[in-house]
Amino acid sequence: MKLQQLRFVREVARNGLNISTAAQSLNTAQPGVSSQIRQLEDELGIDIFLRHGKRLTGITEPGYQVVAMIERVLQGADSIKSVAEEFSQQAKGRLSIATTHTQARYSLPAAIKRFTEQYPDVSLTIHQGNPTQICEYVLSGEADIAIATEAIATYDELATMPCYDWNRCVIAPPDHPLLAQKELTLANLSHYPIITYDYAFAGRSKINKAFSNEDLKPDIVLTAIDSDVIKTYVELGLGVGILASVAFSAERDTALRSIDAGHLFESSTVRIGIRRGSYLRSYIYDFIQYFAPHLTREVVDEAMSG
Repeated sequence: MKLQQLRFVREVARNGLNISTAAQSLNTAQPGVSSQIRQLEDELGIDIFLRHGKRLTGITEPGYQVVAMIERVLQGADSIKSVAEEFSQQAKGRLSIATTHTQARYSLPAAIKRFTEQYPDVSLTIHQGNPTQICEYVLSGEADIAIATEAIATYDELATMPCYDWNRCVIAPPDHPLLAQKELTLANLSHYPIITYDYAFAGRSKINKAFSNEDLKPDIVLTAIDSDVIKTYVELGLGVGILASVAFSAERDTALRSIDAGHLFESSTVRIGIRRGSYLRSYIYDFIQYFAPHLTREVVDEAMSG
């Protein structure tokens, strides 16, 4: 049994049983992948994959257990490699962050700038996605840390730590009648078409809950996964926007105006998530603390062991 065989199995499972795609991601030839998987199955005495001719059609019952074990073995192998690199190449390596557009665009730049200045030889990758995708990136080992508002705390496999709380603002064109009202309420907000985040993003559940508690039904005409997209369509006059406050800048967004809406909605919490049992390089601890200064190495280690 070879680690390379295990990697072939994992990559095929990750790529929807498409051997060609798995081979491309591993920079190897398709026949070699098929042959190595067959050799592993012969050694184990079981079929990991179901087949119809040369095509893989599914994963067998024992195959599901084998794939899960392979994932754990390869994650352990990656941790061993990280330990070695920590002592042989202390300021070199890679850091992969999975996060949402709002965090990548508005919250992370200062921490990333400081990190790249401190660790110029560390390769930095940012994966963007919705909160569920972000968690899966970390659980699969494709990313080291997840940063998002929703979903992270629901994964038991992740150690999660709060970074900061945030709330929302309402944005509108400068001549919008909502800006002339003395006090922003959910009732008067519900009179206008609303553009806001997709259901999977940025505390959208808190928005729904606030209107529901007042027995109001918001007229949500457009949802998006990107704060800049919301601002674009508000500028076009399609409606008013409910936006993370951090995503609005009066200096930058000159075609829009903002009204604080923190009194209308519960605040949300941005969290960092790390796969339990993973080994963290020293520079990962540093990045976490650059982003959230209260998350010291001791705090992170305690969360990881809890």
